[in-house]
Amino acid sequence: MGNLYGTLFKITTFGESHGLAIGAVIDGCPAGLEIDEPFIQAELNRRKPGQSKITTQRKEYDTFKILSGVFEGKTTGAPIAVVIENQDQRSKDYSHIENTFRPSHADFTYQEKYGIRDHRGGGRSSARETAARVAAGAIAKLLLRKYRVEINAFVSQVGELKAPHYTSLDLTKTEENIVRCPDAVTAEKMIALIDQVRLERDTVGGAVTCVIKNTPVGLGEPVFDKLHAELGKAMLSINAVKGFEYGSGFEGVQLRGSQHNDEFYVDEGRIRTKTNHSGGIQGGISNGEDIYFNVAFKPVATIMQDQHTVDKDGNDAIVSGKGRHDPCVVPRAVPIVEAMAALVLVDFLLRAKVNQV
Repeated sequence: MGNLYGTLFKITTFGESHGLAIGAVIDGCPAGLEIDEPFIQAELNRRKPGQSKITTQRKEYDTFKILSGVFEGKTTGAPIAVVIENQDQRSKDYSHIENTFRPSHADFTYQEKYGIRDHRGGGRSSARETAARVAAGAIAKLLLRKYRVEINAFVSQVGELKAPHYTSLDLTKTEENIVRCPDAVTAEKMIALIDQVRLERDTVGGAVTCVIKNTPVGLGEPVFDKLHAELGKAMLSINAVKGFEYGSGFEGVQLRGSQHNDEFYVDEGRIRTKTNHSGGIQGGISNGEDIYFNVAFKPVATIMQDQHTVDKDGNDAIVSGKGRHDPCVVPRAVPIVEAMAALVLVDFLLRAKVNQV
């Protein structure tokens, strides 16, 4: 089912949306890393449901427990098992789709592939699974602190509303509003749009931009395991993601080579580039400049409106969303994007040269 991610720093996530718990097993974390449990909980709090009027009202505290791999506050090198109990499931909200396929969900494809599916919240296909990724990503972030690598994501677009380019923003202000956009003026408009869409019983998509600073030169492999390819794979594995671009991305096709090339120069003995259309990655390998990329999220598939569909026997049916769902997923997706980026960077750091903290 593809529940394992990573080469040296490996995670396996487990659990379903309406099961007893979800969690992750992390293998390959070096021994001696100090585990900051309040930091891990703070990361989970950024992703958890019910945190504002523009997110789902499901109440999950997402309190985690570490079952193994940590002794006296430090990693031992053994597998780290993290578990998060589910507390606010309402499985009855999904009884109406037990035999019916929701448009743009994984219901039909799961049924066809496995011959069985957990209709309660989507089971394994639910975005609830991403809480386990955030817990694992928080541990990866703790390891990245040793190398001064900083990862900051923010909401850069909701619908047609776009924030300014990250270079003109103060990313320390991202957490100052409920939509997680560091530009206050744009944030107000985004919040108003999401609230309007919620009242219309509909959903809206958006984008998250992620910026990685202080990445060492040389991470990534030149052929199949390119750094940007692994980042793309990691981001596209997140629920509702429809697109990934790094550096100049699709807009770069409008430029000539003479405009797009990042010329080198020496700054205090360090080789740098005058521009950064490459997004901090050249030939699949980090060059030391900021790595930045955009992740596009579709409108949430569950809407509180009637939609035409079919049941598992091929009969025409009508389905309408029930329960508690996000009108826009991007505010809660910010820590998920950061977590997956951290997992990619840590894995490449270990692959490059690191075997202990």
